[in-house]
Amino acid sequence: MKGPAITFPEDNPETPSRAVKFLEALKRRPVRTIIVILLCWVAYEAGTLPFGEITDLRGDNPSETAFMRLHAEDARTRKRVFHLAHEWAPLRRIPSDLVNAVIVAEDGTFWNHGGFDWFELKESIVRNFSQRRAARGASTISQQLVKNLFLSPSKNPVRKIREWVLTWWLEKRLSKARILELYLNVIELGEGVYGVQAASKMYFGKDVAELSRDESVRLAAVIPRPRRYRPDGSSRYVARRADLILERMAARGMVN
Repeated sequence: MKGPAITFPEDNPETPSRAVKFLEALKRRPVRTIIVILLCWVAYEAGTLPFGEITDLRGDNPSETAFMRLHAEDARTRKRVFHLAHEWAPLRRIPSDLVNAVIVAEDGTFWNHGGFDWFELKESIVRNFSQRRAARGASTISQQLVKNLFLSPSKNPVRKIREWVLTWWLEKRLSKARILELYLNVIELGEGVYGVQAASKMYFGKDVAELSRDESVRLAAVIPRPRRYRPDGSSRYVARRADLILERMAARGMVN
């Protein structure tokens, strides 16, 4: 004799699925449902962001970055050998000419803003919109540091939101001098070359503290395209950009 059939909620056609319940809730209260979804997403993102790692950077020097791991993985995918050149140099040993050249080239208002250059951001949006392409960037040194340490080169809007949140936290937890020191030590300056110390030895055969003003300026000139140009090469792009950086340094009284 057979007993009564046992049914489960998933098998009962009269029991609505989660998807159906969600759609019904969305129809009844669309705004509230969307807000709840956004809050859940924000909570999830906040829970996965490396706030603690940023706080630790006040005293810890990172041995690797997200970009290093990304480029190493890319090399493995292409079945190529990845040679990593990375050596730490404290800010006090980095020549002022190099520090000034990088600031002038990458983030002229670095010492004054709170992580974001709103004027440059507005100008970037206007120009990119008018040309219908990414013709001009507006990332500050703080934003670039966050991207290099924890994120990726992706243009994904979600990645950009994470960058903004982490940049805000970075500026709250670290001093400007420490942010600059970290940036100068992890910035990519060639394929597999990270930081000004490794770049100085790679291209000029000397310690970063021994760099001349011309060498410092040329090193800063390749930051936007480190895999395409070498600071010790004969590229007209590097020469023109180096001259422009020197002009800006002179205009700010950074050149004696």
